[in-house]
Amino acid sequence: MTDKNIAAIILGAGKGTRMKSDLPKVMMPVSGKPMIRHILNTLEGMGVEKIVTVISADGDLVKKETAPHKTAVQREQLGTGHAVKCAKDALGHFDGTVLVVFGDTPLITAQTFLRAAEAVNKGYAVVVLGFTPDDAGRYGRLKMKGNELLGIVEYKDANDEEKAIKFCNSGCMGFDGKYLFEILDKIGNENAAKEYYLTDAVQIAREMGLKCTAIEGNPKEVASANTREELAQLEEYYKERKNW
Repeated sequence: MTDKNIAAIILGAGKGTRMKSDLPKVMMPVSGKPMIRHILNTLEGMGVEKIVTVISADGDLVKKETAPHKTAVQREQLGTGHAVKCAKDALGHFDGTVLVVFGDTPLITAQTFLRAAEAVNKGYAVVVLGFTPDDAGRYGRLKMKGNELLGIVEYKDANDEEKAIKFCNSGCMGFDGKYLFEILDKIGNENAAKEYYLTDAVQIAREMGLKCTAIEGNPKEVASANTREELAQLEEYYKERKNW
């Protein structure tokens, strides 16, 4: 299974603070391997053309783990949109699908990544990986109209009607490489945190006249880990994975 028309940017600059660990978050183990190694194995198995990992200024451990693939440094934590922009020079000009993957989501399958790439090939500039959890809780909601993704609404900004939506944002996205950095350049930081949010890419793309959609993944596949408890949950999901 190879696809030379896919590149990937892995966001790996997070600290392990909430894990109560000195290790960078993406280096925390699932089934004996760092979370980020599972992602790399999946992407390498697909034969993707380029992989760039965004690391923090003190991310030497992550740099070593992801070698010989390129890394890019996010010196200031200015949000997910800013993190992806940091990969621009390392990625270079790329016309195919660019997958943006969070380094703490180690269980996303090659089949799901390829479905995202397929949607880009069908003319969608932005493809969001969504899921329908048992409890939508505080996840961002995906507003759909048929196959068109109208926007991502953060829970704190959602009205009652939007909170009733069960289709949620996993964070992982696919982009048409021709438009990726043009879209990112238009993302602003007019929000309480003064951060550049990758989720704003959907609204920006639509304002540019581009098409956006979402595909649905298994809730267990898109699970991430910010705490030790969530890490233990990933271990359980990993063991079940072959039965999905």
